[in-house]
Amino acid sequence: MTDEQATKIIEAADSAPAAVPAAEIKPGAKKVVKSKKKKAVRQVAHGNAYIQASYNNTIVSIADPNGDILSWSSAGKVGFKGPKKATPYAAGMVVKDVAGKVADFGVKDLHVFVKGIGGGREGAIRALHINGFNVVSVNDVTPMPHNGCRPPGRRRV
Repeated sequence: MTDEQATKIIEAADSAPAAVPAAEIKPGAKKVVKSKKKKAVRQVAHGNAYIQASYNNTIVSIADPNGDILSWSSAGKVGFKGPKKATPYAAGMVVKDVAGKVADFGVKDLHVFVKGIGGGREGAIRALHINGFNVVSVNDVTPMPHNGCRPPGRRRV
């Protein structure tokens, strides 16, 4: 870039209109701020609790009868790391976290669907009862292969 081009750019920047200075804003002008409307919390008396208990983690979701998720949590989200995520204690803490979020919806009765064979399976069901939910039914929906895919081989260390 030559010196002539640089001076033209500087002159153009100086002559360009700047933003409205504070002195030109009218003193009586009010700033318009849109307020957020508070979302009405719907009341759900019955719900479904889905517990996924794997060897590595426990995930609990609570949904309304239509299947819309009201709240969910997992052992990793609650703060557990590594092998502690699959413990029954971690599953109880996950249910406690979900119960606090679902309290606004008024859920009392739950149909429980358990998937997986992890350590948090029984602990999560007990914790649902302890946290004030009426467990109506417990269904095991663990997928079982009808001689489908070949399972992975034994681990060699």
